[in-house]
Amino acid sequence: MSDEALPMDKLARIYMKMRVAIQEVEREYDTKIEALKGQQQEVKNAMKDQMLASGSKSVRTDHGTVMLTEKRRFYTQDWDSFKKFVVDQEAVELLERRIHQTNMAKFLEENPSLVPPGLNSDTEFDISVRKPSN
Repeated sequence: MSDEALPMDKLARIYMKMRVAIQEVEREYDTKIEALKGQQQEVKNAMKDQMLASGSKSVRTDHGTVMLTEKRRFYTQDWDSFKKFVVDQEAVELLERRIHQTNMAKFLEENPSLVPPGLNSDTEFDISVRKPSN
């Protein structure tokens, strides 16, 4: 594209054509990718079954080392009790280090003079284009 400014209508038309082309390519390959991922998961399950049966944690092969890892996740069904437990035990480290974006924005809107120490913010602008309505 040149440095000349194209009319917004033309830019929107070009953008929509590109989006349709991308969607067509994605649809074309999604089926193939999902089939491969399904087959890959079957192979992964077979390796996991063999390793669990043999009690192995890793197996070295000519094509790579297969490792069995254990992932443990924790969750709660009672957030109110869990939050009370965290406060009572002074165990804030049990929580992840991230700020709930929507809740923080609402808090700052409702309390404009009360800003947590060390709080930073970043604002970006993005463009979205919708199909014209009929």
